[in-house]
Amino acid sequence: MTDGRYYASLLMEDGIEKPEASGEGKAIGIDLGLTDFAVTSDGSKYQNPRHFKKHERNLKRKQCKLSRKKDKTTSNRRKAKKALARVHSKISRVREDYLHKLSRKIVNENQVVVMENLAVKNMVKNHTLAKVISDVGWGTFCTMLKYKAEQEGKIYLEVGRFFPSSHLCSNTLLHVPKMGLSIRMFDCPHCGQRHDRDTNAAINIRNEGLRILSLGTSDTALGGSVRPKRYGRKSTTVAATPDELGSPCFIA
Repeated sequence: MTDGRYYASLLMEDGIEKPEASGEGKAIGIDLGLTDFAVTSDGSKYQNPRHFKKHERNLKRKQCKLSRKKDKTTSNRRKAKKALARVHSKISRVREDYLHKLSRKIVNENQVVVMENLAVKNMVKNHTLAKVISDVGWGTFCTMLKYKAEQEGKIYLEVGRFFPSSHLCSNTLLHVPKMGLSIRMFDCPHCGQRHDRDTNAAINIRNEGLRILSLGTSDTALGGSVRPKRYGRKSTTVAATPDELGSPCFIA
């Protein structure tokens, strides 16, 4: 590795078959974010550690040291390059450690884990949030949850990314007015109850996951096209014609 360390990876067959997946037990929905890394349907909130930000000052200092070493053949430049690589390696390790511990806790405490399918590659195109989104590690977290749940005979499920989890009241499943990202609490105009925005979204994600699980299908029936239409181009996506009951409809 560029940080001067060596790693060994061993793959062994233990002969133990994976247990059969069962949905009997506690189900949880998880809404991922940037203010809080994860908010669950039971109201738990897990902070975003912001690993990169904690080490950013040290990273800049090591980068400046390396940039001052102009001659690429000197041992001083090699040392500066290795020192910079070690900071990057530490950020990666502490992030991975946090994700491993949190994913293990969630899988141990729940039988069904429901997430939202996020298009992370598209999200990082937002230059304002790209660094923060890359640092948070949503994709790695989902991968960890998936394989750990499968190893335990538990169920990991993702709902469609266009499911309007943040735009439905979790009590009435009716559409709520569009809100800016700065609004974290809102009063439902239908039931009058005050909701935490992220917890409300996590509850909707859990309920939709359980609905999909009960129907034995991975389709989220929301009505209309499951992909946004591009202006000036005819959509090739066949309009969804839901014939299932119990699916919340999103009215724009």
